[in-house]
Amino acid sequence: MATAGSRRTQTAYGHTSHATRGGMYQQGSAARKLQTLPYEEQRPLRKVSHATRQNRERALQMNIGYVLFLVTAMVIAGFVLTSYIKLQSDITNSMKHIAKLESELNTLKMDNDETLSRLNSSVDLEEIRRIAIQELGMQYAAEGQIVVFDGEDNDYVRQTGEIPD
Repeated sequence: MATAGSRRTQTAYGHTSHATRGGMYQQGSAARKLQTLPYEEQRPLRKVSHATRQNRERALQMNIGYVLFLVTAMVIAGFVLTSYIKLQSDITNSMKHIAKLESELNTLKMDNDETLSRLNSSVDLEEIRRIAIQELGMQYAAEGQIVVFDGEDNDYVRQTGEIPD
């Protein structure tokens, strides 16, 4: 809203301008932008002393000790990173080799189990019994022929004397 004593006019593009006692101002996208100087340009430049200028120049320069320190640090970092990558590669190769060996072990176990089951199924215990009794003359043990030894908690029995008849 315009204040008392102001006059409002509308332009062809729909912008509104107001005339007031202090001057004219305009609203809308066609309003003029004030041209102000950036903050840095408005501030007066201070004179820098000769000692300060020399200190700044020395700070920008790198001396030979600092350069050698940086080169040494880069060489050490490169060596450490190269060693780390080599160790990671060795671990990966070891894991692949272990997986290959485990796969081979599982294959061999399955082959052994198949061979064992095939052999167990091919054995005819009755035929073995018949050959042992008829052809080889073997007999079942009689009651007095079986001798029982007191076994200690060992996995084997050691004979220290003659076995009685």
